[in-house]
Amino acid sequence: MTPLRLAYLALALGLAAAGADVVATSRRREQVEAAATRLEAGGRRTLRITTDVTNRVSLEAAARETLGVFGKLDILVNCAGITKRRPSLEVEEEEWGAILDTNLSGAFRACQVFGRPMLERGYGRIINIASIASFVGLQETAAYTASKAGLAGLTRALAVEWGPRGVNVNAIAPGVFRTDLNAKLLEGERGREFLVRTPLRRFGRVEELAGACVFLASDAASFVNGEILTVDGGLLASGVNQ
Repeated sequence: MTPLRLAYLALALGLAAAGADVVATSRRREQVEAAATRLEAGGRRTLRITTDVTNRVSLEAAARETLGVFGKLDILVNCAGITKRRPSLEVEEEEWGAILDTNLSGAFRACQVFGRPMLERGYGRIINIASIASFVGLQETAAYTASKAGLAGLTRALAVEWGPRGVNVNAIAPGVFRTDLNAKLLEGERGREFLVRTPLRRFGRVEELAGACVFLASDAASFVNGEILTVDGGLLASGVNQ
C-alpha cells in the first residue's frame, strides 16, 4: 500500500507499463484520483480506493473490492512510510509508536490482509519497501531505522513461511531519492554527506526504482525469495570515497 508520494507513484506506473492493472491506494483521496487518472491514461484498469495501513478495516475493504472487480490479487507493494528526525532522547513514545505502527506494523497488517487470498490461491508476490536504514544506522532517526530494520526481518520471516505456499516475499531498499518525505533531511550537510558516500555522486531518480519492482513482481524473479534488493547508487558498497 502506498501514500503515493512521487517515488511510490513511479512504482505504480512502472508496474502498469509492464502490463499490470494497478490499484494505487492512499489515505488521501486527491492522490488516489491523480494516480488513477495516470494509470487509466496508460490504458490500465484501476480502482479508486482510500486506505490507511494503521486501520485494518480499511485494508480489508480494499482487498474485498479489488477481489470483487479483478478476481485475484497477484502483487502487493508495501510502501507506506513516515519519518521524523529528532535526537533520540527527545523522541516521545507517541511519536515512536506512530512511526513503528505505519512503517512496520502497517506492512504486516497489509501482508496479512492481502497475503491471505494469495496463499489460498497458491501464488503471489509481496514487495516491501525497506531502506538503507535496514542495514545501517542513520543519525537521529532511531524510530525510522528500527522500523526499517524490522521490515527487513519481516520480509525474511514471511519468505521462509510463505515461500513454500507459492508467495514470494522480497523487499527493495532504496538509497537516497529526494522526495517529499526526506527533502528537509537532505538539506545542507546531511545531503552533502550522502552524495560523498554515493559512488554515482547523485541522488536517485524515482523512475529508477521501477525496474527493481517490476523484476521482483515478474516471473523472472520466480526463484528470488527473502531478498532485499538495494537500489542505492553503490552507497552500501562504499567505504573511503575521497
